[in-house]
Amino acid sequence: MGLALPPEVPHRGRHESQEPFLAWLLLLSNMSSVPWVHSVSYGDYEDSLSRAYLERVNVEFMKAAVRGLTVLFASGDEGAGCRKVAGGSHTFRPSFPASSPYVTTVGGTAFKNPFRVTWEVTDYISGGGFSSVFPMPDYQAAAVRNFLRSAPRLPPRSYYNSSGRAYPDLSALSDNYWVVTNRIPLPWVSGTSGSSLQASGGRGTLAGAVAGTCPAGQQCPCQEKGPSDALYDVTQGCHLGWLDAAVEGQGFCAGPSWDPVTGWGTPNFPQLLRALLSP
Repeated sequence: MGLALPPEVPHRGRHESQEPFLAWLLLLSNMSSVPWVHSVSYGDYEDSLSRAYLERVNVEFMKAAVRGLTVLFASGDEGAGCRKVAGGSHTFRPSFPASSPYVTTVGGTAFKNPFRVTWEVTDYISGGGFSSVFPMPDYQAAAVRNFLRSAPRLPPRSYYNSSGRAYPDLSALSDNYWVVTNRIPLPWVSGTSGSSLQASGGRGTLAGAVAGTCPAGQQCPCQEKGPSDALYDVTQGCHLGWLDAAVEGQGFCAGPSWDPVTGWGTPNFPQLLRALLSP
């Protein structure tokens, strides 16, 4: 018979026996020939995993980056996430490995008019926020500081760790895909699983040109130093948050430059190629 614990008690490490990340990364580490680009549409809550496990997985992500591999993760489909902690207070809930500093995390966008190819806005499900475990990399500090200073409205600071690794890094379309299964087309399929795959497909076309010079852990700084037209800035829309009096179901909102909903925006791949190859 199991013991039911109250929701505010964290179950640290309870999922480690079924998480595939470490086994998969060890397999890659022992392979002499591997694909340059990997896209993963799966994750778990940071607080459901032990610190030791998170750090061990990060070691393998770093090793993959040193080899020149690009590892992209979907940012998740729960917006900022939500968690009830001890004492009954609420916080946002970061996702891992999306929150790892050593992967490229992909958020989601939607067309302003879902029936036409128009400009992109935030997909309200797009996962994003700040890690509660991993500190912010130096290359993110200026962009995050700019966002926190310029955002017209922010959630209460108690809901997120503003000094943690910020994600996503970039975004791609995550809304209104057509999926064909058993020869039957299914419309209106959405999720950052789709945006991560789209971004990885584009990244794959760049892999031959940049492999070994801009690995996964350094891909986003390379993007930041490129021209502004290498990424389409997404500045409209907000994602999900706690449905309580403090945030009323809203997490963060998109804005100019980097934001914790769509990152730096969606890639303009021809311009991004020129940016990555420029000295």
